Amino acid sequence: MHPHIEDYALIGDEQTAALVGKDGSVDWLCLPRFDSPACFAALLGDEENGHWRLAPKGAGDCTRRSYRPGTLVLDTEWETDEGHIRITDFMPQRDKAPDLVRIVEGISGRVTVRGTLRLRFDYGNVVPWVRRCDGHRVAVAGPDAAWLRSEPEVHTWGESFGTHSEFTVEAGETVAFVLTWHPSHHHRPKLIDPHKALRHSIADWEAWADRCRYDGPHREAVLRSLLTLKALTYAPTGGMVAAPTTSLPEEIGGVRNWDYRYCWLRDSTMTLNALVRAGYLDEAEAWRDWLVRAAAGDPAKLQIMYGLAGERRLPEEELGWLDGFRGSSPVRTGNDAVRQLQLDVYGEVVDSLHLARRYGLRDKPHVWRLQLALLDFLQEAWREPDEGLWEVRGPRRHFVHSKVMAWVAVDRTVRALEDDPSLPGDLGRLRELRDTIHAEVCERGYDAERGTFTQYYGSTELDAATLLIPRVGFLPADDPRVIGTVDAVRDELAQDGFVRRYSTDRTTVDGLPGDEGAFLVCSFWLADALHMTGRTKEARELFERLCALRNDVGLLAEEYDPAAGHQLGNFPQAFSHIGLVTTALTLFGTGDAAEAG
Repeated sequence: MHPHIEDYALIGDEQTAALVGKDGSVDWLCLPRFDSPACFAALLGDEENGHWRLAPKGAGDCTRRSYRPGTLVLDTEWETDEGHIRITDFMPQRDKAPDLVRIVEGISGRVTVRGTLRLRFDYGNVVPWVRRCDGHRVAVAGPDAAWLRSEPEVHTWGESFGTHSEFTVEAGETVAFVLTWHPSHHHRPKLIDPHKALRHSIADWEAWADRCRYDGPHREAVLRSLLTLKALTYAPTGGMVAAPTTSLPEEIGGVRNWDYRYCWLRDSTMTLNALVRAGYLDEAEAWRDWLVRAAAGDPAKLQIMYGLAGERRLPEEELGWLDGFRGSSPVRTGNDAVRQLQLDVYGEVVDSLHLARRYGLRDKPHVWRLQLALLDFLQEAWREPDEGLWEVRGPRRHFVHSKVMAWVAVDRTVRALEDDPSLPGDLGRLRELRDTIHAEVCERGYDAERGTFTQYYGSTELDAATLLIPRVGFLPADDPRVIGTVDAVRDELAQDGFVRRYSTDRTTVDGLPGDEGAFLVCSFWLADALHMTGRTKEARELFERLCALRNDVGLLAEEYDPAAGHQLGNFPQAFSHIGLVTTALTLFGTGDAAEAG
């Protein structure tokens, strides 16, 4: 049976990541970057699309697994009739070439271990030529080459287009495997010592974890979320991918399958806020610098997402040879939402720059000019309909959240000019614009009969993004319109207490067939809103329930299916873990989110 999404654990080297199943199989790995073609794609197909399994011969899922505390080093253990073994999986921070290390250790008894490696480059589409060289196995196809070696060397053989091994380990014995990728036209990279690499990886992750200054309830969950966010950061540029996967479905068997291996501007404010408040100023500054580079250029051409280094072209295509996770097709790479107009991103970018100044991050001389250019464009563009925060593939509409975030962009610029009169800018004009946007949203985006803000002007539908209205400071939390909106969203969009983004039952607003699960970050937003409106006990109870949805190693996908009890969507999802960190800080840490101040 195909695993569930939550059956996987994450390992990575801050440039790419792999998913390891409870059965000891690495079913997803893109090399050399998060957005490169996968060499293990069984996650979206079957074993013939590439995987690497190491486990006791004849065994199924592991007995237990866990991360070493404060690290991304994964221990998976099996207790069998023969004995007890542990497999330690990790990806050391690379010098030049990426390495995947798997160390088999005997704990007790004498256990026979079976290994099967099927490399399939280009998302499971290309079977490489495999040969022996210097006692190693080397696989080559087109631009890709990968080397497999073991210490001590164990017997391997080729069969059914795979590389197989079988060996035994007793208590105290270890066998270490290293898989190394490099461009096929380059020489083999320098070999690493797997045991030394393990010690260094543990020390590096522990040192990073020790910088976490959150010390409230659920600290382990907060720290695991922060470690996950660090793992999803592309170290060379500071950009953070939304998730390391593509096409994990929002509905099993459905078509809502998207590529999330890119960097979204929508995450910027919350990411910056979470990192700084948790004590990670360097990472926050790197993210701010990535944001400024990506946003540079013509404000009219600001995109909602970019590649890891700020690339703008992310063409979407379907991979017909993959059946999809549990038959959920199509499998997509690239993302056509990159071409959408989403006015909320202007607010998110400007709010991020505002937060960076408040937190004392080193400013760049050109950043204020960029901010003014964005405001010049927004002065007229805010009146236009757009595709909105949720990247709907239906008609453009006047989404309330987009207008609120346009107000945020103007408000933060007004604040900066009031704080520092030496900055250039037309303060009077911007104050007038701020008031105009605010008045229109309150008039056209609010349903007075029902006492709630709606999804878009003239709509009867609701949108969980309106839960952010008090947090961004558009209205105070004790305003009856805010309280009514929080109550309406909870009543109409919640299922078993978990919140959907919007209804897919009575509307075609997103232009897509089918359904989706509860959106986890929206459920964290509800907890924040309940706390801000004076219902802290309910907020903390919801937070407890959300934390309980994490899998056995503390990871969250994008969505959750309350009926089936399984996670949905790309995994692990940065937005969900940002939500967890921010809500914990709001409920137990340093007070309300800074952007509301």
